[in-house]
Amino acid sequence: MSLILRGAARLVRPLVTGSYSCPSRHYTVAADSLGDGDEVLVERLEGSQKGITVLGLNRAAAKNSFSRGMVETFGDILEDIKRDNGSRVVVLRSLSPGIFCAGADLKERKGMSTDETGEFVTKLRSLLVSIEQLPMPVIAALDGAALGGGLEMALACDIRTASTNAKMGLVETRLAIIPGAGGTQRLPRILSPALAKELIFTARVLDGAEAKELGLVNHVVQQNETKDAAYQKAIKLAEEILPNGPVGVRMAKLAIDKGMQVDLSTGYSIEEVCYSQVIPTKDRLEGLAAFAEKRKPVYKGE
Repeated sequence: MSLILRGAARLVRPLVTGSYSCPSRHYTVAADSLGDGDEVLVERLEGSQKGITVLGLNRAAAKNSFSRGMVETFGDILEDIKRDNGSRVVVLRSLSPGIFCAGADLKERKGMSTDETGEFVTKLRSLLVSIEQLPMPVIAALDGAALGGGLEMALACDIRTASTNAKMGLVETRLAIIPGAGGTQRLPRILSPALAKELIFTARVLDGAEAKELGLVNHVVQQNETKDAAYQKAIKLAEEILPNGPVGVRMAKLAIDKGMQVDLSTGYSIEEVCYSQVIPTKDRLEGLAAFAEKRKPVYKGE
C-alpha cells in the first residue's frame, strides 16, 4: 500500500469500525424526551419511514438557544445515535414555530466569566462537530430563524431545507464577536471565502429564497399553514435516501467529508479505502442479487 493510501486508511478506518459494531440504545416508543425540560425530543419514525430519526429542538421560551444544559443533553443524544444502526437518516428540526435556533443563550452568557465563556464556546463547537461527524446523513429543516450558532448548527448538517420565510445569518459581528462554533470554517467551504467574508463582515440576514440563490440551502419551499414546509421537504429527501444501502450511504458521506479536507490525490485514496469497506458487505451481494432477479433490494446495513 502506498504512503498516500496508508494515510487515507488512517483517516477513514477508525470511523468505519466504530459505526457498526457499537451497541446502541433503542427507543421503544414513538417519541422520547431526554434532558431537563424536554429541550430536545427524539422521534423514531415507523412504517415506510422507519430508519428516519427526527431531533426536535423544544426550548421555545428561549427561542431554542443553546444553554449549558441543552448542549450537554444534545451531546448525549448524538452519542447514542452515532452507535445506532437503525438510524439511517437524521432530520434536525424545531418544534417551535417561527424559530429554528437563535444561537447561544445570551441571558445565560451575560452571567458567565471570561473563562466560562471560552469553555462554553469550546463545548458548543464540539457539539456541532459531533453533528457533522454522525455517520449517517443529517438534514436540517429551517422553518424559522437560524441565527448565529443556530445557522452554524445547520451548516454542520449535510443537507439544508428552508421555508421561504426562514431567516438565517451569522450575525455575531453585531455583538463585536465572531462565529465561534465552526461558522468561519464551514461557510467559506460551502459557499466561497469571498462570499462568506461578506456575509460575516456585514452580519447580513437572508431569507429562504436568498439563501437558496447563494447555495446556502439545498431546497427552498413555500411555507404552509402548519409552518413545517421545510420539515416536510426534509422528510421527503430522507425517504429518497432510505431505500439505498445504508453502509454505502455512510461510506459515501465519509469519503466526501474526508476528501474535502485533503488534496485530490489523497482524496482518491480515501475513496479507495471507503470502497474497500463496502466490498465484503452482505448488502452489496443483496444489491447484485436484486438486480439480477429484477426486484427491489432489502438492505440491512450488514
